[in-house]
Amino acid sequence: MPAESDQRQPPTFSGQTMRKYAFIYFLGEDIDTIRNSLGQHVRYWKGLGLDYYVNGPFADRSGGLIVFSSDSPEKAGKIIAQDPLVKAGAVGQYWLKEWVA
Repeated sequence: MPAESDQRQPPTFSGQTMRKYAFIYFLGEDIDTIRNSLGQHVRYWKGLGLDYYVNGPFADRSGGLIVFSSDSPEKAGKIIAQDPLVKAGAVGQYWLKEWVA
């Protein structure tokens, strides 16, 4: 077992520990709503300037996965709530999970 000092620690920002969160989402069935909000969704996430951010659609285009940094689950939830796909009702189902990597 590694010594405690050898264990990886999450990065800090302004003295707060930054955690990573996985936003796993599946799109709804309204194709027009999805098409109309997809560009805004991409610009929104790129414009956040997050310390950590990786994303991509599922191969079957049924939804996607975004892993991003935030200092609390509440703030992560607020980021997702402002996603244009979520606000437009284009997301049928999603999960937000803290991701330990």
